[in-house]
Amino acid sequence: MSANPDTTIPITKAAHEPPRIVTRTGPGKFLADTGAVFTREILLVLRDPFTLIFSLLQPLIFLGLFGPLLTGTFGGGFAGAGEGLSTAETLQWFVPGVIVMISLFGTSMTGSNLLYEIMTGSYERVLATPLDRSAILVGRALKEFAPLLVQGLLIALVCIPFGFRFHVLPALVGLALLGIFGIGVGALSHALALAAKNREWLFWGVQQSLLFPLLILSGMMLPLEAGPSWMQTAAKFNPLTYMVDAERVLFAGTFDDPAVLWGAVAAAATCAVGVAVGIRSTRRTV
Repeated sequence: MSANPDTTIPITKAAHEPPRIVTRTGPGKFLADTGAVFTREILLVLRDPFTLIFSLLQPLIFLGLFGPLLTGTFGGGFAGAGEGLSTAETLQWFVPGVIVMISLFGTSMTGSNLLYEIMTGSYERVLATPLDRSAILVGRALKEFAPLLVQGLLIALVCIPFGFRFHVLPALVGLALLGIFGIGVGALSHALALAAKNREWLFWGVQQSLLFPLLILSGMMLPLEAGPSWMQTAAKFNPLTYMVDAERVLFAGTFDDPAVLWGAVAAAATCAVGVAVGIRSTRRTV
């Protein structure tokens, strides 16, 4: 007896199709990958909180020892200060510079962690994942900046009893600008580590040779008005100068100052250049 063709059950092609895998693309993928990298990196920091505590010692030493020296210098009418500045006024000028300094130290050393991962082989395993290359750079830079954000807030709070005025909203804007700037610096440090590879001495030699001239020529520790004309001219080509000026204005509670706009331009330009150089270095090296 032949089978009735009307009673056969058709087998559709869809029954044999593999399940579809939906992947994110565009900005959604970038944000998701950045969050994944940041979470992976920040968990390592949270497992060792004593590192954050001990890292506060350096900025506190600067405030405790360098601050009184500045008060005495300004008190003598240095750099046209007139009758001199009080301790509170000196802190208002000095604390934003210290916050910029610790953020620069942290983000510029992003490449040192990368060097260790290259030597141990773990970085190659990270690159084998489908993570976006720019997300790796940004996530690592944000990981370096996040603890410094907490440190900056703690330093500002510690100085309040000594007369430092803390304006919450402008200070948060200033810290956000530092975060954008730090992403660019961290990406440049990442690119430097890739160029140095296993030559750790090369990374530290270049990093230290660039870091301290940038710090001095930004007016972070001492006012550049007291320096020679060539230093004042060189400072105009230093993006860190505009960041320091913007942070001092914002921490003083002022938004409508041209220094804020120039600081935002410097932060955006540094971020764009750093990420572009970092991505190019990653693609060319690996």
